[in-house]
Amino acid sequence: MQELKKVLYSEIEGFREVGHQFLNGEINMMKFKHVSGGFGVYAHRDKKELMIRLRIPSGVLKLENMKLVRDLAKKYGLERIHLTTRQAIQLHGLSIDEVCDLMKEALDHDLYTRGAGGNFPRNVAISPLSGVDPNEAFDVTPYALATGDYFLKDIYKYKLPRKLKVSFSCSNADEAHCTVQDLGFLAVTKNGEDYFQVYLGGGLGQNPRLAIKYEPLIKPNEVLYYVEAMVQLFMAEGDYENRNKARVRYIVERLGEEATLEAYQKHVDEVKAKGGLDLINLQKTIINKTAQPQPLEDKRIFVQKQSGLYSVYLHPVGGQLELNDFVKLIEFVESVEGVDVRLAMEEGIYFRNLSAEEAKQLLQITDSMSGKTELEQSVSCIGAPTCQIGLCNSQGTLRQILQHFKFKNYNQDVLPRVYLSGCQNSCGVHQIGALGFTGKKKKVDGAVAECFTFSVGGKFGADKTQLGHSYGEMVSTKIPEFLYELAQSVEKSNLDFERYIVEEEAVFNALVEKYIV
Repeated sequence: MQELKKVLYSEIEGFREVGHQFLNGEINMMKFKHVSGGFGVYAHRDKKELMIRLRIPSGVLKLENMKLVRDLAKKYGLERIHLTTRQAIQLHGLSIDEVCDLMKEALDHDLYTRGAGGNFPRNVAISPLSGVDPNEAFDVTPYALATGDYFLKDIYKYKLPRKLKVSFSCSNADEAHCTVQDLGFLAVTKNGEDYFQVYLGGGLGQNPRLAIKYEPLIKPNEVLYYVEAMVQLFMAEGDYENRNKARVRYIVERLGEEATLEAYQKHVDEVKAKGGLDLINLQKTIINKTAQPQPLEDKRIFVQKQSGLYSVYLHPVGGQLELNDFVKLIEFVESVEGVDVRLAMEEGIYFRNLSAEEAKQLLQITDSMSGKTELEQSVSCIGAPTCQIGLCNSQGTLRQILQHFKFKNYNQDVLPRVYLSGCQNSCGVHQIGALGFTGKKKKVDGAVAECFTFSVGGKFGADKTQLGHSYGEMVSTKIPEFLYELAQSVEKSNLDFERYIVEEEAVFNALVEKYIV
């Protein structure tokens, strides 16, 4: 990667100059975004401060990278870091010079930002418990990391119509959302052999679409052929003229499913004919740590397939992890043998390979840092007033929800996670949430109000992924009250939420109708 780093270092000063032109008003927001996105940098709405996104490869967060993020955050006076729904880390509130200097320092330590935004292959997503999940087909981590490296080596060369998202899931739970990605690889076993089920042409945001299945199953060591075939299909069939119709799913919309699969197969055949992309001698993780199992009862503890080992989940509200808390986590990781840290798609972190005693210790350390109920572990994009295109304050709305429940002293774990996006772009993946909210502006009682479109019934998983059904708009300030009433109604029914929606449909609809504007 040394040649790559030389190129990336050489780009930074030119980007710094463009950044100053933007801040001085010499170029507009859109022209700056066209350049900055490819560097993993976006301007805040105030056009004064910026955000930089660090590519954490498939969310595998090494101790040295944790320390680097800590040191950078301290150096630039940041109070918190933001964990994203793409297993990356964002640092907010920086100047253009701080962004460029930080970019150099990250490169010095082999941490990249190039292609973390813009029309590039994004961070390759993965099931965060891959390798320790008792229900997995096999560990997909080596294949996801190899795909990320494949993209990264030529990251500055890509000329795609829009961004490209690739995911790897280790089980039918599909925790990397393969079934709604541009390209997804879901691990399966057949007759004792490992394979990937390939999905393509899915996506969230405007005009969402479930991915379509590609047949037949593919051998894991051939995965890069199918990755490169998607790149070639995207460049050949993607729309370079209309940005609003440029994602892979619009190829499916235009060609139809059958013709899209035929076109994809053509590119697969062409790439395979060239050869050279077989994955051989991939480094697979072997966990040698052993410990005595103990009965542990906590919703944040996950029992691994390795006997006596556990994972602990930490979910800071809205993915906003305070720097002081991050420092404590680093101290814990340094003190524990064999711990493996993985970022999740829900803005949280898993600490893996812990003994029972270590798991109990971490639960205690993180007790005040993490949400405990499903509602407290809800997901929110960064939203307005930070995001330049956000319509509503999704982070603020989430905090108001949790504050309202705290004020009511209500801690029954009866509601599922809430997924909030400040606009239609679905950075909060609201469309596959059991409870989803999408920000928009709407005139209410003669005045423009901050509202959210409310949807129900989204879910993800192999052969069960579905998009939520929209019920209409709610004023943001009324959402906490609505969810509190909903929680009381669900508790009274003695049903879980999914059954409640079906069996108490009339009660649910009447409650929703009270709040729709």
